[in-house]
Amino acid sequence: MTSPATTRNLGGMIALALGVFIFSTQDPIIKAVSGDYALTQAIVIRSLVSLPILLLMVHFETGLRSLISPNLGSLCLRGFILLVSYTSYYMAFPALPLAEAIALFFISPIFVTLLAGPILGEHVSLRSWTAVFIGFVGVLFIVQPGSALFEPAALLSLLSAAAYALAMVLARKLGVEEPAAVMAFYQNITYLAGALAIAAVCAALGLTKPGHPSFDFLVRPWVMPTLRDFLLMGACGIIAAFAMLLLTRAYRSAQANLVTVIEYTGMIWGPLWGFLFFAEIPRWTTITGIGLIIAAGFYSARTATRAASDPLAREL
Repeated sequence: MTSPATTRNLGGMIALALGVFIFSTQDPIIKAVSGDYALTQAIVIRSLVSLPILLLMVHFETGLRSLISPNLGSLCLRGFILLVSYTSYYMAFPALPLAEAIALFFISPIFVTLLAGPILGEHVSLRSWTAVFIGFVGVLFIVQPGSALFEPAALLSLLSAAAYALAMVLARKLGVEEPAAVMAFYQNITYLAGALAIAAVCAALGLTKPGHPSFDFLVRPWVMPTLRDFLLMGACGIIAAFAMLLLTRAYRSAQANLVTVIEYTGMIWGPLWGFLFFAEIPRWTTITGIGLIIAAGFYSARTATRAASDPLAREL
């Protein structure tokens, strides 16, 4: 007979896999519009569409009164860091194949390990440092620094991963005990305000075309979108809201160290969307790097599971 804990863990893993898949469908949409529209415009449209959905989620989860939070500063700080993360993540899309941009983002668990020591004062075991090393070897295979194939936009994906990891670590350090829907609501508000501010600054400074695809995507002037493109960008808001709900339920119902490795299924969809929609074929170095990053993630998760069950293993 299957135990309730096993059932919850299995359900959580299925929910997380589905949530990661749904989230991944945003990536080809953003890449598709990156040559004609400004990133800030896409973020604003996505955020406006998400807003009423998230308000409904807050209403049904805890009530709208929960938006009046004593942790407002922490929520906004976390939202700003995530704005940096996702802005740099999407900026990499016009210059990199989807497989590379997405794979580099998945180095974020490695950054969490690096930050846990100095910020949280947590002990980082030798096994964790081994996972960090394996992950960075995978990054080197993908980025290929010093070669003619090196694309500076890869640094944007790494910045995105580092900022995302910092947001996760700060959430633990600051002790923000808020419902998931409330946190998502404030993230969305921060995205909306931040994108509007970036667009206003770029317009005031007359920045329109710096000459690199990533920065062109950020500063390009807003234009009236076609109905098709507006619906595509608006769909990202619906995608983000419902995928967030699935991810939240996954981490609430199952052990985090068991479901975290399911996040790496996201690296399946990047190459697939890149091939189907943009005829991108990953290089062998990219495939090797993805494999090493996945291996590092599984090894890190296994180490965390052993440490949780055996105190002596924490020192190894």
